[in-house]
Amino acid sequence: MDSEVSAEKFEKCQCETHHTKSILYQILNKEHGSETKWHQQYRSHHCSTGSRGCSCMDRRVVLKTPEATCRRAAEVLLKTLTFIRNLPSFHHVPWEDQVVLTEQNWAPLFVVGLAQEGVEFDLREISAPSLLKKILLNQPLTASKELESSSVGASLEEVQKMKNLLWKFWDLDISAKEYAYVKGIILFNSGCHILKCLPYVQMLQQEAQQALMDFISTMFNRNLDRFAWILQLIASLRDVDAEAIEELFFRPILGEATLNVLHLETLYIKPDSLWKHMTSVLPNTYF
Repeated sequence: MDSEVSAEKFEKCQCETHHTKSILYQILNKEHGSETKWHQQYRSHHCSTGSRGCSCMDRRVVLKTPEATCRRAAEVLLKTLTFIRNLPSFHHVPWEDQVVLTEQNWAPLFVVGLAQEGVEFDLREISAPSLLKKILLNQPLTASKELESSSVGASLEEVQKMKNLLWKFWDLDISAKEYAYVKGIILFNSGCHILKCLPYVQMLQQEAQQALMDFISTMFNRNLDRFAWILQLIASLRDVDAEAIEELFFRPILGEATLNVLHLETLYIKPDSLWKHMTSVLPNTYF
């Protein structure tokens, strides 16, 4: 039986796990004494997440209003892919590296897109029969397999991470230019050591970081704390589970298809045909 996940229940892990603050947080807090609004909210219930041992790992959620939310998610994905393909520097990277950068970084870029577009979404929790219940009900093996195969939805723990990151972006009130630089830093991920053109990608990431720092210095009176917080957010985005995003936002409309195939197809379609292609592979009921 499904149940709606309330805001309080969703935003705060039921395990009440204590979290040790990061080294960067401690350094900033020590040097500047007083806590900022963002630091205070970082410790608030909006930003609580479960640990790897949390029971949230076994809880599954789906979108409460999939029709509206999946459409917005598809629009964000389209804008994300358009951003990638419109970067001239990206096309100077070898084809094999373009594939790697897209496949490894689309998920954090998508979350940044959700933040920039202000996409909020409600959830409902799925109640799956426990193993003990199956045994007590003496269910045959075939029925058990059917129940397992019908298990849908994303991990509540992973969705919590995503929601918390969105709140942090919104708390910082990031501007359009900052979002552009953040996307550049994420896309040109120098941590992808299998890249053939790694030095070039590293240079592009450094340029994006420098541009972000220069912009913040100019617009925020050399407030480099903000620069450090944004970099910390970018690092946190690396923990976003791509499978959870796919399950939550795109499984209802893609079925058994995978997003990686869609990504590669849309990267090399004419710009004026992108939306037409997206709507052709996604059911008309959502568009």
